Amino acid sequence: MNLMQFALENWVLILAALTSGALLLWPNLNKQGGGSAVGTTEAVRLINREKAVLIDVSEPEEFAQGHAAGARNVPLNALEGAKELPSNKQLPLVLMCGTGARAARAASLLRKLGHERAIALAGGLKAWREANLPLEKSATA
Repeated sequence: MNLMQFALENWVLILAALTSGALLLWPNLNKQGGGSAVGTTEAVRLINREKAVLIDVSEPEEFAQGHAAGARNVPLNALEGAKELPSNKQLPLVLMCGTGARAARAASLLRKLGHERAIALAGGLKAWREANLPLEKSATA
């Protein structure tokens, strides 16, 4: 009976504790596929050690203005059935765009299409530039 009385008298504290716990767990519950984005360091590790393929989902005009060295351009709206994607669906795919927003959507779509290791680059091309990683421009830019 003491426990029930305590709960009734301190319901605000109990509610605050439960809310706090839920907020602490939310980022872990919200992740899809074991993590939806990686930083530049992890992306480079995936490329170098696990033969990850770097896919830029920007529009061709944006891609021509500047992109990560070695990236393949597959615009977001052309992902389904794109020949530029590796046929081996076990290879990690690091997806990027200008800011990372389209890349996150692309990673989600590709995971639904069977590329279980599709992951977005957090911060996109901006983060790539800030990390002083190699960039290229297309000849048509």
